[in-house]
Amino acid sequence: MSCETEFAWTSFACSHTGMVRPINEDACLERPELGLWVVADGMGGHALGELASSMVVQALGALPHQENLEDFIVQVRARLQDVNRQLRAEAAMRDVPIIGSTVVALLASQRRCACLWAGDSRIYLYRGSELRQLTRDHSQIEELRQTGTISDEDALRHPARNLITRAIGAADLLDLDEGTLDGRDGDMFLLCSDGLSNEVSEQDMCDALVSGNCRQAAETLLALALDHGGNDNVSVIVARADDLYSTEKTVLNPAL
Repeated sequence: MSCETEFAWTSFACSHTGMVRPINEDACLERPELGLWVVADGMGGHALGELASSMVVQALGALPHQENLEDFIVQVRARLQDVNRQLRAEAAMRDVPIIGSTVVALLASQRRCACLWAGDSRIYLYRGSELRQLTRDHSQIEELRQTGTISDEDALRHPARNLITRAIGAADLLDLDEGTLDGRDGDMFLLCSDGLSNEVSEQDMCDALVSGNCRQAAETLLALALDHGGNDNVSVIVARADDLYSTEKTVLNPAL
């Protein structure tokens, strides 16, 4: 899918149950015409995680187009707070500890982008042949890494690697982190659940994204996660920004 605003955006999303889990509790939203992409990884068991993640993408997918990035951020935050309240009420009604979901959202308006997130689903930026993680996991492992008490290698095998510290539905007030950046021609963004990031290295991510083709990159990454065990649900979105009016692009003379 694509649209033309300040950038022409193309994207592709795919999700898989994996090789171990009985159901897929992940959900994806791919709306390039809105400048909105979302990955949600549900939790709660007995299909309640599936309910939580689907509520996240349904609420955000119903948003109208926003011309201004600041207004866009406000609207997304408000929708996610509404979902948080609904999930808290649903958990209380069912007498279960939590019905929750991670969320990571990429917003684009004009030439600017924003990331909003809670949990350990991630956004990466691939620019100039380099990959950079734009989000920071809300997890016990990340807190240990930040204090230098655990290495990156040990974190991959740590028994607490799946314990997150923030999620939609986890507390009465949802605490979202936020970051903004100016987009550039050729930027590629990778959104994923931990079913990908736990199985696929950043070098493999770079190798997949170098093609510049969103569908090819997303399908390659999904296949790698499954080949490496597919121990969790796997969700991948790849989005690319192209400036059709860049002076560096080759164009055809309209008089020909």
